[in-house]
Amino acid sequence: MTYQRNPVKAPRVSGVALKAFVNTLESSLGSVVLEKLVRDSGIDAWRELSAGAAPPLQLPLPPGAPATEPQTPVEQAARAVAASPVPAERESVSAYVRAYREGGVDPVAVVRRIHEAVVRLDGGKDRLGLFIARKPDEVLRAAEASAERLRAGRPLSVLDGVPVVLKDEVDLAGFPTTLGTKFRTEVATADSTVAARLKAAGALILGKANMNEIGINPIGLNPHHGATRNPWNRGHITGGSSSASGAAVAAGLCPLSIGADGGGSVRIPAALCGIVGLKATWGRIPETGVPPLCWNVGHVGPMGLTVDDVAAMYALLAGPDGHDVVAQTQPPHHLSGYENGALAGVRLGICHAYFEDADADVVARCREAVRALTDAGATVVEIPAPDLNTLLWTHSCIILSEMAESMLPQVKARPADFGLDSRTNLAIGRHFRATDLVHALRHRHRLTRELLAVMADVDVIVTPTTASTAPAIPETTLPDGESNLPVVDALMRFVRLGNLTGFPALSVPAGFDRAGLPVGVHLTARPYEEHLLLRLGRVVERATPHRTPSIHVRVLK
Repeated sequence: MTYQRNPVKAPRVSGVALKAFVNTLESSLGSVVLEKLVRDSGIDAWRELSAGAAPPLQLPLPPGAPATEPQTPVEQAARAVAASPVPAERESVSAYVRAYREGGVDPVAVVRRIHEAVVRLDGGKDRLGLFIARKPDEVLRAAEASAERLRAGRPLSVLDGVPVVLKDEVDLAGFPTTLGTKFRTEVATADSTVAARLKAAGALILGKANMNEIGINPIGLNPHHGATRNPWNRGHITGGSSSASGAAVAAGLCPLSIGADGGGSVRIPAALCGIVGLKATWGRIPETGVPPLCWNVGHVGPMGLTVDDVAAMYALLAGPDGHDVVAQTQPPHHLSGYENGALAGVRLGICHAYFEDADADVVARCREAVRALTDAGATVVEIPAPDLNTLLWTHSCIILSEMAESMLPQVKARPADFGLDSRTNLAIGRHFRATDLVHALRHRHRLTRELLAVMADVDVIVTPTTASTAPAIPETTLPDGESNLPVVDALMRFVRLGNLTGFPALSVPAGFDRAGLPVGVHLTARPYEEHLLLRLGRVVERATPHRTPSIHVRVLK
């Protein structure tokens, strides 16, 4: 198949025009307008595309390479951190472990410094838009308990006393899970599995991070809680929907955060904020306590300052919890071979026309990342071009149909409480036919089997994470924002396949463009082979120059 990407024809719309457009979509004329919109965007060719004999079911994914070095989650996390160097300018998990061990600082002092920094960075007219909710006194009490454990030489894990933030799409007892809306105010009575596992590891949860409303857009602007601003340049977006989960790590408030990813929402902000983001295999990290928005493509996952940080958090979060049905049948997770930087025998799948369909600086930095992998012994294998139109409509139909259904009671009761971009996407989701959704699920099955066949000959597929670095925030359109589908396409072009198939994918910093904004390179592996992704990510990371964002705090010194 020859690589082809259909141009995005939709105009950029904001302000009064956007409000009028949304009102039309929700009126009796909406179905006519929506049908023209989707037809102009290429849906007819997709509707006519045969899925062969594929059923509308996602069969269990193959188990991946088994562990050759089995360890407990706590041992795996310690292993990842032990593999990490401690450069003075990077306050990674290993830097926290070292600082606490040497006694120069304790979690209480760290938390107080963080609270001071949050007040400075997230207050007033120049706020970064990081937090939706915090309880500083509770965090301080957790820090005091952590300090006592550390003094007694009984840390719960390498994350004991390490600050983290949670995307406000994840339940944390005592806090509403707003999903970035203004109407979800019911307080969670129990922790999500990821929050419970972080607490059991001794991590200090600083609060609930800002996000794109209901995670429905990859840009990261929220009309209710404010735009999250990029610490590399506050005039630029962070990407979304895990916007503040990325920005908080980049700004130095914590080395780790939790995001959620239905269409790149961990990996896009990781790339634009210059950090690491892992979307593990579908179901690898349980979704218990994550309100359902998109059942078939959603993942919750770690974001962090370094690959070692993300590996440590992944080790502690992955594995079945007895409640999430998707998570129950997975093989044990592991980090076998993690420290091995010699990549002889590793095959990198690249479709060069697809790889190069990005801005010149992005392509150049990602080529350097590939060179780092081949210098370590990996080889490049040309792979077939993806059918981007099929990927676009298959993913869009599934995620928007599921989000429209999950939000239907709120849409019926209070449609105007949603932001304009959410209302646009939810209207599209409601417009899809039942036959469209079944068609999409059949293509999901087919695409998954085709990708498994491709990956019989390669170990990892390499692309950029996003086709551009962080675009400028459209300041004049705030707080409502705009509809800008060309930007959405540039951010999502390379990430949809991982959500559709459930394969694991990792975004790793690959350098910077000429304006000093971060570039991410994207690695996709076979199901349940996160250990290989993280191993390759370490090689790229160690070959890539590091810089510090213009907005950044240090809390260990």
